[in-house]
Amino acid sequence: MANQEHLKLLLAGAVTWTKWRNQNPEVDIDLSNAHLQWENLRGANLQNVNLNKVDLSNALLVRTNFSQANLSSAILSHAKLIEANFYQANLTIANLSGANLNRSDFSQVILIGANLQSVNFQDAVITDANLIGIDASYANLKNSDLANSQLIRSNLSFATLIGANLIAADLSEATLYEAELMQCHVYQANFYKANLTRSHLGSSYLFRANLSEANLTNADLSWCNLKYANLAGANLTAANLRGANLTGANLTGANLTDTIMPKADNDLFS
Repeated sequence: MANQEHLKLLLAGAVTWTKWRNQNPEVDIDLSNAHLQWENLRGANLQNVNLNKVDLSNALLVRTNFSQANLSSAILSHAKLIEANFYQANLTIANLSGANLNRSDFSQVILIGANLQSVNFQDAVITDANLIGIDASYANLKNSDLANSQLIRSNLSFATLIGANLIAADLSEATLYEAELMQCHVYQANFYKANLTRSHLGSSYLFRANLSEANLTNADLSWCNLKYANLAGANLTAANLRGANLTGANLTGANLTDTIMPKADNDLFS
């Protein structure tokens, strides 16, 4: 439970809280289970704070520092977290649905099983993060940086990832049904057994990406760079590969029924 003295100091305002934290850097702060819905904590220093099961729904948290904080099972739904710092924070099973996380820093965070439905992650940094099993359906991840992150078994159905950086990200067994992935950087990303049905990957850079056994039924891969990509056993039924670069790509065992292929005379298979 929240330490009532700590909670009182936080709610006393930014000046009081900042002064007290600067004077007491060694104190372990406990705000767990606190009810802070709709509070204005803009720019607050909550680094290393215990915020387990805290309720910050609809709170104003612009530029708030949550780095290395424990936010497991926390509720941050519909909170305004623009440019917030979550570096190395623990958000296991947290609820951030509908939150505005534009330009926030989520590098090296733990978000296992978190609810990220309809969040705004545009221009966010989410590198080297653990997002295994998240639900980010309908999320806006446009121009976000997800390099080296773990998205195994994640749900990104209907998500917008236009221009996102997915270099070396692991999306094996992830669901990306009707996801928007145009102009993405997907170098060496892992989509093993991922569901990319009706997804849009037009003009994306998929050099050496692993798409083995992925479901790409009706997917748009037009003008993609699939050079040396692994598509072994992939289901490309009715997929659009018009203008794609398939140089050195592995299509062993792939289902190409009704697939729109690049023209044979453009040397894309050489």
